[in-house]
Parts: sequence; C-alpha cells; structure tokens
Amino acid sequence: MDPDIEQRIEFAIDLACRAGDLALSFFSVLDDLKIESKGHQDLVSNADREVELFIRVALKKAYPDDGVVGEEHELVEGCSKHIWVIDPIDGTANFVRGIPSWCVVIALMTSGVVTAGVIHDPLNGETFSASRGGGAFLNGKPIRATAATSLAEGSVGTGFSNRVEARNMAILIDHLLSEGGVFFRNASGALMLAYVAAGRLLGYCEEHMNAWDCLAGMLLVEEAGGTVLEPDPATVVSQGTMVIAGGKSVFGQLSSLCAHAFNGR
Repeated sequence: MDPDIEQRIEFAIDLACRAGDLALSFFSVLDDLKIESKGHQDLVSNADREVELFIRVALKKAYPDDGVVGEEHELVEGCSKHIWVIDPIDGTANFVRGIPSWCVVIALMTSGVVTAGVIHDPLNGETFSASRGGGAFLNGKPIRATAATSLAEGSVGTGFSNRVEARNMAILIDHLLSEGGVFFRNASGALMLAYVAAGRLLGYCEEHMNAWDCLAGMLLVEEAGGTVLEPDPATVVSQGTMVIAGGKSVFGQLSSLCAHAFNGR
C-alpha cells in the first residue's frame, strides 16, 4: 500500500472516532438540539454542523493542501490530488429522535479514485475501514461480504431518496419479496453499506445517494470481496450516484431487480 494512503487511513480512523465522541456528547442532550428541515425526511441539527466543522479543522491542520467536500458546509478547493468527502452524522433523522443507528463517515478520493474510507458507529463501538487494495476491516479484523447465492438467504438493505420517485422503492421491495428475499432499512445508508461489507446484509440498493453517504461504504464492499455498481468519477461528487452493492453471487440478481424497479416497471 502507498505509505501516504496508509498514513491517511490511520488518520481518518482516529479522526472518525474523535468526531464520534463529539457526536455522542450531543446525542446525550437531545432536548437541547436545534433541528431544521432541508426537505422531505431530510433533517439537519447543530450537532451535524459542529461535528463537520470539527472534522474540517482537523483535516485542514493535518492536510492543508487537500480539498474537502461535506454535507453541511461549502466545498473547500484544494491544490493536491486528494479530496476528503465527509458526512458528520449519517442518519440524522435517527440521531435527533434518539434512535441508536447513525455513524460518522469519512472517505478519501485521490486523483478521482476512492482510496480510503471509514464508517464509525460510536454507539456500538464499531469502526469499519478500507483502503484500495488493502482490504476491509471491522475494528482491525478482516471482513468479507456474503457468499450467498440467493436473495432468499438473508436481507437486502434499502434506502429512500427524495430526489427520485418514492414509489420506485416500493416496486423494488415488491420484486425482492417475490424472489423470496426480505428488506432491511435503518435510515443510515452508510451503515447499511458497512453491513454489506461485513456480510450482515446480502446487499444494498438506493436509486440515488450523495457522495458523502456512499463512497466510503462502496469501497468497503469492494475491498470485502463484494461488487458495486461503479459510479461516474466525473459526476459522483457533484451529483451523487445510484448505488447497488452486494455479494458477488447475488449482485446480478440485485442489479436486475433495480433495473426493473428504478425504470418504474
């Protein structure tokens, strides 16, 4: 592994854990949160903004030449080949309601390619990490995506995007149930992608995800031996992408179901 990338992934793991501790301090005083709506089922709180600022300050200090893209604050242009893509709290709707299913997400892109990713779940003490070509890990131990050959062998994570037709997800679920499968949703797309990498879920599907929600998780799935629908590197940061990810032997089935559902059939 490139020593520079190796150093950056270790830095990102430590930073995600420290950011998770900060997020926990807000989670313990939910009644004091200031919450706003950005759209249908799309919330933001002062916790999101403060945790993202914490991450940005740390990145600026350690890697001042790098760019930073985050959910809650403006793009910071860099002069290096590296861009950090961050979501301070993925699963804000859960967070603000006291539901213990949310995470801190940090991904690194190098020359347009995702080279490192971290998803940290502070409530459960789980830190998922991956570097391109270096494997995927949970708390330092290797993880593998499922070897299942049928959608009837487990659950498939599903996500909702307010940028597309909501009924398309209902169509996907209908197709999935018809194939003998079952759906799972915890309102944190990043965490569900981490579960795919760990073999807990067979796969994950969402018609549209923002880069800060999915890039780290997609790398985790790839490095855990799974398969993902490759995003367009030219547009994924600015426009997001469709996400289909799963074990190698069920990815084809998932792709077929999504092709039907997301085309409205």
